[in-house]
Amino acid sequence: MIALFVLLGVLVLLGLYAVSLYNGLVRGRNLAGEAKSGVDVQLKRRADLIPNLVAVVKGYMGHERGVLESVTGLRSKIAAAPDDSARFRLEGELTQALGRLFAVAESYPQLRASENFASLQQELASIETDIQMARRYYNGAARAQNNRVETFPANLVSGPFGFSVLPYFELDDPADRTAPHISFDAGAGA
Repeated sequence: MIALFVLLGVLVLLGLYAVSLYNGLVRGRNLAGEAKSGVDVQLKRRADLIPNLVAVVKGYMGHERGVLESVTGLRSKIAAAPDDSARFRLEGELTQALGRLFAVAESYPQLRASENFASLQQELASIETDIQMARRYYNGAARAQNNRVETFPANLVSGPFGFSVLPYFELDDPADRTAPHISFDAGAGA
């Protein structure tokens, strides 16, 4: 009889431990989801800024269509990305395309002197900083969740309940690791 109570007690403790592991995995998934949402908010801010930026630049840079089409095309592709990995890769390409846009804009003194353009440059620089912080927060939350999902004994609970490893926000192209060059000309409405 005592052995039955001991066995029952051990099973109850194991059950409680499994519930605790499961709840930790749920908390981690929710934290990573919140972090991903933060990245999405910042990327949405940048995406909303792009049409204004393109409209201002278009008037000055009529023959630089390829650069403008690249930026607007990537914005559309990001909206239709099938999964986070593809979206993260396209966001890196957009960062690089925006860098090319500002590099080409350096050749247009009237554009650089435009108050609208200078304001959009400053807003984009601020958003890029916010995106970097949000990405860092997401990657930290994803790392913590991935550690929970993959380590013993939580991996015994994570697999059967459908918890999987979360993708990191990584850049495939090493050139994407550099921030876009945004120049603030002293006479550009500052």
